Amino acid sequence: MLNIYPVPALDSNYFWLLQPDSAEPAAYIIDPGAAGPVITAVDSHQLQLAGILITHHHHDHIGGINELVERYNLPVYGPRSSRIPQVDHYLKEGDTLSLSGLHLEVMEIPGHTQDHLAYLYHPVPDQQPSAPLLFCGDTLFSAGCGRLLDGTAAQLYSSLQRLAQLPQDTMIYCAHEYTLANLRFAHHLEPDNQAISERLADVENLRHRNEITVPTHLGLELHTNPFLRTHVLAVKRAAERYQGRKLETPLEVFTVLRQWKDNF
Repeated sequence: MLNIYPVPALDSNYFWLLQPDSAEPAAYIIDPGAAGPVITAVDSHQLQLAGILITHHHHDHIGGINELVERYNLPVYGPRSSRIPQVDHYLKEGDTLSLSGLHLEVMEIPGHTQDHLAYLYHPVPDQQPSAPLLFCGDTLFSAGCGRLLDGTAAQLYSSLQRLAQLPQDTMIYCAHEYTLANLRFAHHLEPDNQAISERLADVENLRHRNEITVPTHLGLELHTNPFLRTHVLAVKRAAERYQGRKLETPLEVFTVLRQWKDNF
C-alpha cells in the first residue's frame, strides 16, 4: 500500500513524502523547498529517502535539493530546465517514472511556469489507493490555480482543461495551503453556489483548528473551483461585470479571473 505524508513547510507549502510500499522504508519527496522539514519527516516515519521529484523551478519547490542530495546521495527527477541544474534524470510528457514499484505518469502542464510537470498515479486493481492521484505542484490548487509567472493564460487554461478530463475521483495533491483564500474568491463570484458555501464553511472550521485542507478531489473542484468553471454562466457574468465588457470565450473569462484573483 502506498503511504503519503504531507510535510508542511515555509509559509504555506506542502511537500509530499511518498512511501511506495508500506512494508519497505524507501521514500521519495516531491518539491522539497527546504531540507529540514523533510529530514524531520523521514526520521519520524523511520523511512529512507531514495529520491527527489520536482514539478517546477521555483525556490520554494527546489530550495532543499542541495542539502538533501549531499546528505542522502539522491537522484533528482524533474523537467529539463537551466533553472534546476540539480536534476539528473530528465522527464517529459508521456514518460513513466518507476520508483520502488510505484509507477507515475509524467504530464507537462505549463502555464504557472513553462517547465511545469505533474505526476499521475493510476490505481492498481485490488490495491490501495483505489483512486488516481495527481501531484500537480502549483498548477491546480484546491479551489484555485497558480499565478501566471513565466507561462501564458492560454497555456494554463489548456493545462487545467486537460486535468479536468481526469476521472472525477482523482485526488489532487497540490503544493500550497491556499484553500480558504481561494474559496472566498469563489464565493464572491458565485454567492448562490451552495457547494461553494458549504465547502467554505467546512474549510473555515478546518483552518480554525489548523488542520490541512488537501488533498481535494476533482469532482469537488469541478463544482467549486472557478478556474474550472469558466464555461458556467454565473462565473462568466461575474467576470464581465469586473471587466466591464462582454467576454466571448471561456479563455477570456479565465484570463480575467486570473488577473482579478491576483488583486483580490
